[in-house]
Amino acid sequence: MLDRTRTTLSDGTTIDDLINVQTREVQLRAISDPELYDIEMRKVFGKTWLLLGHESEIPASGDFITRLMGSDPVLITRQKDETIKVMLNVCPHRGMRVCVNDAGNAKVHTCIYHGWAFKNDGDFIGAPVAGEKMHGDILPKEKLGLTQARVHIYGGLIFATWNFEGPSFDEFLGEMKWYYDMLFCRTDNGLEVLGPPQRFTIKANWKTACEQSASDGFHTLTLHRWLGEFAKFGDGDLTTSMYGTEVSSLQGHSLRCMPVANKFKQAKDFRDGNLTIAEKLAIVPPPGITKEMLPELVRNLTPEQLGLLVDSPPQVGGMFPNVLIAFIYVPQPDGEIIGLTSLHTYIPKGPDELEFCNYILAEKDAPEEHKQKALQFAVRMLGTSGMVEQDDSDTWPHITQTAKGAAARNVTMKYQAVCTTPPRPDWPGPALVYEGFTKDDTQWNWWLAYRDLMNAPA
Repeated sequence: MLDRTRTTLSDGTTIDDLINVQTREVQLRAISDPELYDIEMRKVFGKTWLLLGHESEIPASGDFITRLMGSDPVLITRQKDETIKVMLNVCPHRGMRVCVNDAGNAKVHTCIYHGWAFKNDGDFIGAPVAGEKMHGDILPKEKLGLTQARVHIYGGLIFATWNFEGPSFDEFLGEMKWYYDMLFCRTDNGLEVLGPPQRFTIKANWKTACEQSASDGFHTLTLHRWLGEFAKFGDGDLTTSMYGTEVSSLQGHSLRCMPVANKFKQAKDFRDGNLTIAEKLAIVPPPGITKEMLPELVRNLTPEQLGLLVDSPPQVGGMFPNVLIAFIYVPQPDGEIIGLTSLHTYIPKGPDELEFCNYILAEKDAPEEHKQKALQFAVRMLGTSGMVEQDDSDTWPHITQTAKGAAARNVTMKYQAVCTTPPRPDWPGPALVYEGFTKDDTQWNWWLAYRDLMNAPA
């Protein structure tokens, strides 16, 4: 638990006034308050671990990509020793972005404004007309490099934080790491990105997308009802997808684990208990895994993880503060089931705007034909103009706009559907476990994690 202070806005409103722990309500004002946004950039995005990309985007020495850590532009580079560095993409001379390209390869990054040059690792080289020492003599060159972030690579995913004194990455994931390992660390050679991420801007506050990503299952039944009516998920009855097990933590992470037997005719025999794990895997492999890759699962996962991945795999969820995780099945008319792997990050670009960044991934060991098929369906379903995301991205701007109203800003968002069903006695995994019909607990945990950070010392 973080040391708590009492963050207070200029009108005297506190974070605890906005987030009522007793009634599980959040004032709509919290969605689109400019003063809150400035605090979020310092206390949330300035303090926690953030997903920036995948190491397969920069495979060679000198490769780089540019991304955002909250409002801060960063430069992500591959070093000669194959390590990855993340540094503030801001020239210490006058504040210009040093690198203005999205991606590329360079040994030296030179600011276009006054020509200050930096090595691939961020060290300062010098300024033009070296004899004139345009960088001065007050500070040594060692003090003029690009600001470095703290970096961790997890399952090929690049995470970074500005908080060098804060929790380690494993501490950040906590007990949820047991589940995330099943998705990101399950094969010998891991995942790779299928092309650069898709990116577009939505006129919405970042929290509208992120609190939904904390395993909001209920909206699937209504906002995405076409999945049952037209795509025939659950044989046309999406209610079957509302039942399962949700896992979460007070760090704000979560996943929805849904029984395969509820989703596919091929898995109807899973319920009788007579099939072995190997037999189940052969019938319905986990999303993104071909039958030829099944031995890799056995090598990389514990029997408990493997059993859960077969019967009730994690399929959708989030990683606090701004990541959506989608490992989903897409049944085909011929009976084949395609597995899609997608990660979204929702990057704040002001109180009323976010950048939607969509990464489509596949296991490196998957056949090329499988990767291309997965890419096509992932773009159609989960891409920036995909059928699912068209639904979601329509609601977030409406919520952001209503949050500005003189009366509407005092309306409270309610997270009062509380799970009362005890966890299954045979549930193998850790963390907070919620059984049965999807409820509001995982999203409420997201808000509690947000509240803790917003009330923590700056």
